[in-house]
Amino acid sequence: MAGCRARGSPPRQSGHGSALEEEEEDDDPALGCDGDLEVNPYDGLPFSSRYYELLRQRRELPVWTTKYSFMEHLEGNSGIVLVSGPPGTGKSTQIPQWCAEYALSLQFAHGLVACTQPHSLAALSLSLRVADEMDLNLGHEVGYCVPHEDCCTTETILRYCSDEMLLREMTSDPLLRQYGVVVLDEAQERTVPTDVLLGLLKDVLRQRPELKVVVVTSPAMEERLRAFCGDPPVVQVPGLGPPPQLLYRDPPAHGRIAAACQAVLDIHRRQEPGHILLFLASEQEIAECCRAIQTKAVALNPALGPLLVLPLHISVGRAAQKVYEVLEESSQERRVIVTYWLADSSFSLGTVRFVIDSGLELRNVYNPRIRAESQVLRPISKSQAELRMQRAAGSPPGTCLRLYSEAFYEQRLPPSPAPHVSETSLSRLVLLLKRLDIADMGQCDFLDRPAPESLMQALEDLDYLAALDDDGNLSEVGIIMSEFPLDPQLAKALIASCEFDCVEEMVSLAAMLTASPCFVPPSTHLEEAVTMRRRALLHPDGDHFTLINIFNAFQQHNADEGWCRKHAVSGEALRLAGIVRAELLEVMQRIELPVSPPAFGTDTNVLNIQRALISGYFLKVARDIDGSGNYVMLTHKHVAHLPPACCYLLRQPPQRLPPWVLYHEFTISQDNCLRVVSEIQPQMLVELAPQYYLSNLPPSESRDLLMELREKVVAAEDVPAVPEPLGEAAGGANEEREVCVLQ
Repeated sequence: MAGCRARGSPPRQSGHGSALEEEEEDDDPALGCDGDLEVNPYDGLPFSSRYYELLRQRRELPVWTTKYSFMEHLEGNSGIVLVSGPPGTGKSTQIPQWCAEYALSLQFAHGLVACTQPHSLAALSLSLRVADEMDLNLGHEVGYCVPHEDCCTTETILRYCSDEMLLREMTSDPLLRQYGVVVLDEAQERTVPTDVLLGLLKDVLRQRPELKVVVVTSPAMEERLRAFCGDPPVVQVPGLGPPPQLLYRDPPAHGRIAAACQAVLDIHRRQEPGHILLFLASEQEIAECCRAIQTKAVALNPALGPLLVLPLHISVGRAAQKVYEVLEESSQERRVIVTYWLADSSFSLGTVRFVIDSGLELRNVYNPRIRAESQVLRPISKSQAELRMQRAAGSPPGTCLRLYSEAFYEQRLPPSPAPHVSETSLSRLVLLLKRLDIADMGQCDFLDRPAPESLMQALEDLDYLAALDDDGNLSEVGIIMSEFPLDPQLAKALIASCEFDCVEEMVSLAAMLTASPCFVPPSTHLEEAVTMRRRALLHPDGDHFTLINIFNAFQQHNADEGWCRKHAVSGEALRLAGIVRAELLEVMQRIELPVSPPAFGTDTNVLNIQRALISGYFLKVARDIDGSGNYVMLTHKHVAHLPPACCYLLRQPPQRLPPWVLYHEFTISQDNCLRVVSEIQPQMLVELAPQYYLSNLPPSESRDLLMELREKVVAAEDVPAVPEPLGEAAGGANEEREVCVLQ
């Protein structure tokens, strides 16, 4: 249409120079002009009034001033463009849209646009917003792809995805040929997949010079990434406006949560406009603080207006979108978003005027020496503190209250956060890189190289699991393991279930272990009733079998929410388990693995599930050393206990505790509890675990017992079998069930 083109709307396919020049000259259709309606070039439909309303908001973002410069660099000869700017400036929504404009100008000749996010929730949230801004339907031209949820079609031209999903995609398409532009967003988060993608994409660019890679980061990481990426052009995004007022407060004597709660109430009483963003250390602290604020808000003067308290952490799922719901202009409601490190860079909210920062975070740090994670409460980094403070920047400037002293900031906070690759088990990463034919970790370019000890431990674990051949490459078993989106130990257990005819049960169990924990803490007045109902779901052979019981019962009750509330289990977690289960069965069918019919509940099936579990989890076995529930790990000498929700502690009447157990997870924390525990027989461990693994165990009484058992098994194999009388064989059936000797 003549003279009525929207400034900033997606350009025509005639090239960016003319489109950008038009933006400066043309009138704004939202202000009124004659002629035909502007047509969206992505779907051929006229733009809605909503598009122009959002376009006005987009133009006010600080990143908008850099559009011309960014597009020039993207069209230039450099394969990588670095974008640096503070949070809340519009980078995550606008940069991918501009990349889609660039791809459209080439008629997508080189491929589509992918934008990675370090957190799945952020990918979902951003795709919703961008689809709205582009006047398109989510799931069509704009989509998202996160673990266990793919909302993309063949029409999708802009895909938001978690960095983990794009990395997995490289196992089947190492050069990412379906993409013309890859945007690595929030690179300063230093997640393992983003760090690995940075290195791998540098190699892909050498083989695909037409590919464009855009790296988006905070200013603190700009110089480091510039050097790593070979001095690419840099687009620097200005901040939101004047910096906020910065206040320090001495560490509270009565606890962080009480101090944070009091700070929120003080702000609300002053009736200063603006929402509040509160950073705490963990999900548990978030839940406690939300309850405390809600309880105390009841006693406030109603004239102050209501307080809407919104938790924001990984487990809230789609409820995270509540932070973006638009309030009525006349509303006096104030939002208090209670969060942690998840919102350091993601989930920008322009209406936040107050930031309260506890200065601490609770992280799980993996220790390769003991093959276990430790929960570490530690100070955040200075760069994180700056990102949080900038959430209150703008005009008028807000306020950032730090619940720690300036001396604590200067002396205790490290300059930048530790890269995740130095704090995570690398077994899954090494398996994936081996699948990409990167046999030697030295071939992979890392911003920070993993510790040699961590790499050696990961290779050793994969070797124990028979995932590597004698040359250190993936074995046939390893190749199959890499097909599953699971940790290597769980993938190996699932493959072993094909041999032991318990696939149906192991697939359900793998899905339950992958989904978030299914138990929900019941209300205090319902605790006793819920405990009684849960006992009906307990399985005498352990927590792994109880999880299968719960999943089966959920399916039998047609995913009824009432049944979930009655038993205090999460319907959302169980529905996710159903999705994961379907994905795993699809993988098994694709690679033609046999799927045995269900047989849950029979003695033979119980033994077979135990065998499959030991095949993958022989590294996670513990022994009760004194009969009182003090379990010592085989691979190190840490002592742990059974969790309160363990079936062995809940069953009535109480029975003896199992002497040997296999567990799913162990984290060194305040309670030092194993997670998901089932009894095993040491004879089964001796027969199924690799001999060299048993020999490499650290000296202990448990190791001596296992080696004695091993000698007996070897001796028994050397003695010719003597047929037993039929009567004795029948009479000994129960004994055979008890000691679980493999035939």
